[in-house]
Amino acid sequence: MSEREKKRRQRRSFTSEFKSGAVKLVLEEGKSVAEVARDLDLTETAFRRWVEQARTDRGQGKQGALTSEERAELSQLRKRVRQLEMEKELLKNAAGLLREGDEVKFRFIHVEKASLSVAFLCRQLGVSRSGYYAWAKRPESQRRQRDRELSVEVAAIQQQSRGTYGSPRVHAELRARGARVSAKRVARLMRQEGLAARRRRPFARTTDSRHAHPVAPNVVARDFLPRGPNRTWASDITYIWTAEGWLYLAVVLDLFSRRVVGWSMGERIDRHLALGALNMALAGRGAPAIHHSDRGCQYASEDYRERLAEHGVTCSMSRKGNCWDNAVVESFFSSLKMELVHTRSFRTREEARRALFDYLEVFYNRKRLHSALGYISPVEYERTAEVRRQAA
Repeated sequence: MSEREKKRRQRRSFTSEFKSGAVKLVLEEGKSVAEVARDLDLTETAFRRWVEQARTDRGQGKQGALTSEERAELSQLRKRVRQLEMEKELLKNAAGLLREGDEVKFRFIHVEKASLSVAFLCRQLGVSRSGYYAWAKRPESQRRQRDRELSVEVAAIQQQSRGTYGSPRVHAELRARGARVSAKRVARLMRQEGLAARRRRPFARTTDSRHAHPVAPNVVARDFLPRGPNRTWASDITYIWTAEGWLYLAVVLDLFSRRVVGWSMGERIDRHLALGALNMALAGRGAPAIHHSDRGCQYASEDYRERLAEHGVTCSMSRKGNCWDNAVVESFFSSLKMELVHTRSFRTREEARRALFDYLEVFYNRKRLHSALGYISPVEYERTAEVRRQAA
C-alpha cells in the first residue's frame, strides 16, 4: 500500500451506524472479516477490532465462542442453505424453458452443470441425460462455441450484479474485461438465456413542504455535473416497507461521482434522520460548497440549516413540487427500489437495515457500473479522476 493510500485511510472517519452495519455483515450475514474489509476498503486489523468489540458487547466473547466442531457444523449448514437457494433460483430461471426445444434446454444444462448435477437438471427440464450427452459431443462451429463461452460470462456478470444489469452494463463489463464483442450480440445472448434487468416501478413522494421554515433558492438549477468531488451534494429521503412497519432511509450523494457519501436509517421521518446522513457525510468527506435538497421540513428545519451554516455550506432547494430539480437522487432511489427493495420482503427493520447497508456500501458505491459515469463504479470514478488530477 502506498504512503498516500495509508494517509488517506488514516484520515477516514466512520459513524457508529456505519460500523454497526459493517459488523453485522460478519456476525449476522456470515461473511468473513477479510471479505467485508476488502469490500468496504477497510484495514483488516482495524475492522477485526470492531467485530471483536461487537462480540464482547453482545456477550459473544471468548466465553460464548463456538467450538471447532460447532463452527464446522455451522459451515456445513450454510453450504447446504446456499445449495438449496441455488436450486430454487435455478428452478425459477428454468421455468420459462419448459416450453422451449431441447436445444435451448441442453445449452442451459451445459452452463449450469458446474454447480448442479446433470441428472438433476435433466430431470427438472424433462430431457434425457443420454440426449444431453449426445448433444454435448457434437462438434460446434467457432461462432457457436464463442456464443457459449460468452453466455457463461454474461450469466456470471448478471449474477454478480445481483440480477440488476441489462445488456448495456453487461456489454460495458465485458469490454472492461478485454472481450471484443458487440452490444447487439450481448443483447441477443441475454434474450436467449432469459436474462434481463429489473423494471422500474413508480413510487410515491415523501416530501412535506407544508411548513413555516425558510426555503432556500434553487442554486443548483439542475446543474448535476460539478467539475470535481465534494462541490455539490444532493439529499433526499425514501421509505422501505417491512413486516414491522416502515423503515426510512436518508441519503447524501456527491453529484460528481454519484457516490452515497452519507446515509441514515430510522423508524421516523424527521430532522434527526436527515441530520444523521449529513453528519456521516461531513465526517467522511468534509464540507461541500453546495448542499441541495427538496423543500421537506427535515431539510428546512433550524437544526439542519444551522449545521450547514457551521460548515459554510450554501443551501439550495428544489422548486415547489418539482421532482426534476433533484433528479439524481430520485433516480438513485428508483434504482434502489428496483434492484433491492422490490425483489424481496423484509420480515424486520433490522433485516432491511442489513440489506440496505450491503447495497449502499458494498454494491452500489464500489461495484455497480453507473451509466452516467461511463459504466464504472462511483468509487472507481473518483479514483480515476484523482489520477487525472495528479497527472495534470
